[in-house]
Amino acid sequence: MPETPIPATSDRPTLLSDQDLYLFNEGSNYRLYETVGAHLVTRDGQAGAMFSVWAPNASLVSVIGNFNSWAARSNLLQPRGDSGIWEGFISGVTRGALYKFHIESRRHSYKVDKADPLGLWHEKPPRTASVVWDLDYQWSDREWMEKRAAHNSLRAPQSIYEVHLGSWMRVPEEHNRPLTYRETAPRMAEYVGRMGFTHVEFMPVMEHPFYGSWGYQTTGYFAPTSRYGTPQDFMYLVDYLHQHGIAVILDWVPSHFPSDAHGLAYFDGTHLYEHADSRQGFHPDWKTHIFNYGRTEVRSFLMSSAMFWFDKYHVDGLRVDAVASMLYLDYSRNAGEWIPNKFGGRENLDAIDFLRRFNQESYKEHPEIQTTAEESTAWPMVSRPVYLGGLGFGMKWDMGWMHDTLEYFKQDPIHRKYHHSKLTFRMLYSFQENFVLPLSHDEVVHGKGSLIGKMPGDEKNRFANLRLLFGYMYAQPGKKLLFMGCEFGQVREWAHDSSLEWHVLQYPVHSGVQEWVAQLNRLYRAEPALHVLDANAAGFEWVDCNDNLTSTISLLRKTESPKDTVLIACNFTPIPRIGYRIGVPGGGYWRELLNSDALEYGGTGVGNLGGVHAEAEPTHGRPYSLKLTLPPLSALFLKAG
Repeated sequence: MPETPIPATSDRPTLLSDQDLYLFNEGSNYRLYETVGAHLVTRDGQAGAMFSVWAPNASLVSVIGNFNSWAARSNLLQPRGDSGIWEGFISGVTRGALYKFHIESRRHSYKVDKADPLGLWHEKPPRTASVVWDLDYQWSDREWMEKRAAHNSLRAPQSIYEVHLGSWMRVPEEHNRPLTYRETAPRMAEYVGRMGFTHVEFMPVMEHPFYGSWGYQTTGYFAPTSRYGTPQDFMYLVDYLHQHGIAVILDWVPSHFPSDAHGLAYFDGTHLYEHADSRQGFHPDWKTHIFNYGRTEVRSFLMSSAMFWFDKYHVDGLRVDAVASMLYLDYSRNAGEWIPNKFGGRENLDAIDFLRRFNQESYKEHPEIQTTAEESTAWPMVSRPVYLGGLGFGMKWDMGWMHDTLEYFKQDPIHRKYHHSKLTFRMLYSFQENFVLPLSHDEVVHGKGSLIGKMPGDEKNRFANLRLLFGYMYAQPGKKLLFMGCEFGQVREWAHDSSLEWHVLQYPVHSGVQEWVAQLNRLYRAEPALHVLDANAAGFEWVDCNDNLTSTISLLRKTESPKDTVLIACNFTPIPRIGYRIGVPGGGYWRELLNSDALEYGGTGVGNLGGVHAEAEPTHGRPYSLKLTLPPLSALFLKAG
C-alpha cells in the first residue's frame, strides 16, 4: 500500500481533551473515531501521526509498524491519567503506513500485537495490520441527503435488494475475482434502478478476517473491508447509488465478535470488550464473544461505530443483526449455562438499555435514517418509541412471515388447503410492529437450497409458484426485502465464493421471473395503496381469507382515499378458477394491473382480457362483485377506474 504524505490536519499536541476522556469513561462519547485510533497531524512543526488506544490493564503499550521495523519498544505510548487510554505522537508516519499496537499486560506475562479497534482501514485479509489513513472525500449526493427522509418514511415504498458484495458479480476472465467498490457502483446503480428497487442493503462491509462469515464476524468496526478497495472507494459506491436515487443500508453487528488474536478478544490481557464469565461472554452457537454492554467504555465504542457510518459514509440505515441474541441471557443456552439478571429474569438489561440508547441517539443525530432489527422472537414493541417502552427501532424483520410462507409454498398444492392458516396468521399481529417482509440470504444457504428449489412441481409450476410467492409478498402490508439472485430464480444455493448465475437469464423462465419482480416494484412504487399505510391497519382489509378449499385469498390494500384501493387475488393451486366471484367496494370497470400468469413472465396467458366490470351482486358483504378468472398459481392486482 502506498505511503504518500498528505497535508497535516492539526497542530494540537493531543487530540483527546479531558472532556473527551470523561465522556468516554462515562459511556457517552459517541464519536471516538474523531480522537482515538491513528490520526495524521503536525506537532511542533513535524508531520506524523497521533496514536491512541484503550488498554486499561496494560503495563506497556507501543506502536509497531513498517516505519520502525515492527520493533516492540521503539515507539512507546503514554497513559492518559486513569482513563485507560494510551496516547503518543510519532513523527514521519505517513498515509498508508502499516501499524499495530503492541500490548503487554500488567496482570500476567501476556503480550500481544493488536490491530487498531478504531482503524479506518486494514490490510487485505489474511494480513491483519491496520493502515494509517484519512477519510477525505468530496461527496456529490447533496440532493439525495436533503430528500432522503421522504425515501425512508414509513409511508414511502421501500423495496430492498440485499447484496453480498463479494458474490453479486465477479470477473471470470481475471481468476473469478470480485468486483471492486468502484466497479460495482455503475453496474449496481443501473441494475437496481432497472429492477425498481428503492434500497440496497449490504451484508456487513466492516472488516472481517474470515470471508466465509460473510462479514458477520467483525473485527474492524470503523473500516470497510479492503477486499474491494479503499474507504474512499466505498464512499464512491454509496455516493454513486445516492446520485441515482438509491438508498443504502448496512448490516451492523454489535451482538458478537470473533476470537481472532489481532481483534478485540482478550485485548489487554483481560476480558475488556467481552464478559469474563463464558456464561455471559461467549456465544455457544457461533463460538464468538459477546460484548459487555454494561461497560461504559464498550458503549462508547459501539455507539461511535454506529455514528461513524451515518456521519462519514452517509448511510441511510443500519440493520442490526441478531438482536434476539442480545436481548436474552439464555439465548441458545440450557439451564445452568446462563446467569439471570438482578431481578432473576432472562432479559439482558444492559443490552436493552444499549439498544434503546443506540436508537435514540441515531434518530436524534440523523432523524432521516431508519434502523431495523433482525429480531426473531415475540419481544414486544421492538419498533416502538423508547418513551412508550419500546426498543426504539424504526422497523423489524418479520421472521415469522418468512418461515410460515416458505413452509406453505413447500407443500404440494393438493395439500395446501390444510395449511391455509400459514398464509393468514400474520394478519393477527402484522401491525404490532413496523415490519419488513424478508426473503433473505438465510433462506438460501446451509443446505436450504434456493427459493426456486423450494417450490414443488415441474419446471413450469415451480416458476409459477415463485412468481406467486413474490406477488403475495408485495400484496401484504410491510416493506419488502429480497436477496440477490432470488429475483431471477437462481437454481443453485447461494455460494459466497462465486458469482450469481447471471447466465440463466438467457432462459425465458428466468428472465420472466426477473421481469415480474421489476413490474412488481414499479407497481408497488406507483400505487399508494401498496405502500402508504404499510404499517397501519387502516391500509388493509381481507375480502376472503377463509376459502381454504380452493386455496385462494383475496384482499384490499387502501389509503385514506377510496379511489386508490387495489384488489389482490391469489390462487395457490395449478387449477384455474373460472367465474370466481369476489366482493368489491365499488362499481365500474376494474382494470387488471398485473397478472403473474401473463406470457411475458413465462406464464400460460390465462387472465381477464385486461379487466372486468363490477356487477351489482353483493358478495363478501360488499355491494358489488367481480366475476374473475383466477389463473393457475397466480397473483392478480386490480384497480377500479
